[in-house]
Amino acid sequence: MLVTGRRHSFALPIAKQLGFDLWLISSNGAVTRSLSGEAFHRDLMPAETCRRLCGAMQEFRGNTVLTFDKETKGAIVLERLDELEGSIQRWLEKNMQYIEFVVPIEKALVTDPVQAMFCGTMVRMNSALQVLEGSGMDETVTVLRTEYPERDLSMIDVLNGGCSKGHALERWANFRGYQREEVMAVGDNHNDVEMLEFAGHPVIMGNACEELRGRGWRVTGGNHECGLAAAVELAFGV
Repeated sequence: MLVTGRRHSFALPIAKQLGFDLWLISSNGAVTRSLSGEAFHRDLMPAETCRRLCGAMQEFRGNTVLTFDKETKGAIVLERLDELEGSIQRWLEKNMQYIEFVVPIEKALVTDPVQAMFCGTMVRMNSALQVLEGSGMDETVTVLRTEYPERDLSMIDVLNGGCSKGHALERWANFRGYQREEVMAVGDNHNDVEMLEFAGHPVIMGNACEELRGRGWRVTGGNHECGLAAAVELAFGV
């Protein structure tokens, strides 16, 4: 499986290059769907929960992105671009056909979103995390981080409570009848922690963040060193 924080359609071109049928866990565990579009599970955030979140994060309106499970304009919703362009310019360019501008952003919540994302510099997103922690919403949402210090880029994904890559992988493994000991997971960032904790054979990439490095998990090569291939070869002798 490919397990990613990206939207299903954004990950699809990469998945298709692999040349075999597989399932994708996308949006950090919120959506599990096949290459052909068959849905297995969706874990959406209730619209009312998202309204509360947007209200609690007023000072980060310019860093806020909502995503919805559709493949048309409006799949990605924001109020404005000025605080996002510097940090995720390439992502914005590749997704522009799906982006809709809605002010205030709450008006887009006519259906349940997949997630909310707050994106910006490391310092700015550390402040956002502090506000989230004081919002009193920790019982209703899951907060996941993805950080790239060398790019001064931090993304905070807020999903429905109990939603993560790890929960989605466990759900799929149970459905297929696999035990934890039969599952290998490979990751490199903070949002991979739950997935790696579930897997009986956790492996981290050579470029993994420091939080993952301190857990005693096996390390493979980095993203630019065919690290995933090396991990599979070592595990299965292929």
